[in-house]
Amino acid sequence: MAGKGRFITLEGGEGVGKSTLASALEARLVARGLRVVRTREPGGTSGAEAIRRLILSPPPNVAGWEPLAETLLFYAARTNHLDNLIRPSLNAGSWVICDRFSDSTRAYQAAAGHVPGEHIETLDKICVGETTPDLTLVLDLPLSAARHRMAVRANDKDAIEARAQKYHEDVHQAFLAIARANPQRCVVLDASAAPDALAKAAMAVIDERFGGGR
Repeated sequence: MAGKGRFITLEGGEGVGKSTLASALEARLVARGLRVVRTREPGGTSGAEAIRRLILSPPPNVAGWEPLAETLLFYAARTNHLDNLIRPSLNAGSWVICDRFSDSTRAYQAAAGHVPGEHIETLDKICVGETTPDLTLVLDLPLSAARHRMAVRANDKDAIEARAQKYHEDVHQAFLAIARANPQRCVVLDASAAPDALAKAAMAVIDERFGGGR
């Protein structure tokens, strides 16, 4: 198993702990002797990070991106990310842990932003193709708890974090719906657990799916 790359994505709304879990999983898998690439979306490459800044911090003369324009920006970043980091890493036998991927576009831009789902699926076929995740861990946390975590951070909200509560409620429900529709790929984890407990639960899923990650 160590010679075969695996693609694991972490999904969920704002403040659910994806970044913390990604770091913990990287450490645990590296301790098993695996090569691991930890990355994020939008971002992960210099080109994709430049697009990330456009999306999350629009220029002063841009009030906000239209939902379809935002979707196209995400897929431009995703294409660059796939071509320059994700696919080469998987082909080299590394395990890729990605904080957000296509399911985030389905939840944010389609379910909450009302971009027609068929538009997103067409873009996904063009840009992602067969490079789909082997496993998606969906972190589930009540919106009130997620907002509390974000308030504790005391960071300025980006353009997406600052959207209305209804938008984020729609995102939360969309992720659960995606998990229900894709049980062969998605596993929902209780993100209210302590970070170490959440990491252990995630590793248990990885062990079950991939034979111990060895």
